[in-house]
Amino acid sequence: MLNVHTRLQTWQKRIEGVLEAVLPPPSAHPARLHEALRYSVLNGGKRMRPLLAYATGEALGIAPDHLDIPAAAIELVHVYSLVHDDLPAMDNDDLRRGKPTCHKAFDEPTAILVGDALQALAFQILASHPGMNASPAQRLRMIEQLAQAVGSRGMVGGQAIDLAAVGRELTEVELENMHIHKTGALIRASVLMAAYSVEAVDARCLQQLNHFAKCIGLAFRCRTIFWMWKAIPGHWARPVGWTRRQASLRTLPSLGWRLPRPNCRICMTKP
Repeated sequence: MLNVHTRLQTWQKRIEGVLEAVLPPPSAHPARLHEALRYSVLNGGKRMRPLLAYATGEALGIAPDHLDIPAAAIELVHVYSLVHDDLPAMDNDDLRRGKPTCHKAFDEPTAILVGDALQALAFQILASHPGMNASPAQRLRMIEQLAQAVGSRGMVGGQAIDLAAVGRELTEVELENMHIHKTGALIRASVLMAAYSVEAVDARCLQQLNHFAKCIGLAFRCRTIFWMWKAIPGHWARPVGWTRRQASLRTLPSLGWRLPRPNCRICMTKP
């Protein structure tokens, strides 16, 4: 049995190969758009969502090759969200993973189209990729799960809540609701889509995986915010109304000190 670090490295290398294979070649027309697609996707990253899919599959006895396409689809959607999140109308970031963001390396219209194309490609490979070993019913269930995680009741809805929070301080409940949608929905989909690779997954097992996925999504976002907060000295003296990211950080302690809830057998949080 490989240790955890080795397994993570193996899965990371695996998903890089899968992403390389499902993306259009840079020479394909329209070449500039496809170059921008590959620049955005093959630009490094932890690949945490595909890793969660592979880890869930291992726990359920699912071979990694059955999860390659669902894992790639999740990562394509995640990258699309980053490209659009970096745009001037959103967070207006110049760097992503230490390199110029897509709209800086190319241009803003191309970055918008890159996000659109990545989202479409994610659903295309789930629907029809020949390397995906799944029944039509399983494909449909994964497509439905990913669509729900991405849409107005998932990631995009969370971003809308974030935009509406500009200039005001969120309550603990509002902040938790935003992160459950904006970050947690896609993390939850990573776990559940792997579970749907089993032809008939046990209902109790699925319920536990669903709860675990919700909690780990929120915990991941809190950890990310905590390290961002540490990197901004004197942040608490800053007024509400700076950036959305900073405004969200102001309510971190009220959420962070509440995280341990020792009632759940799965993730130590309260169901």
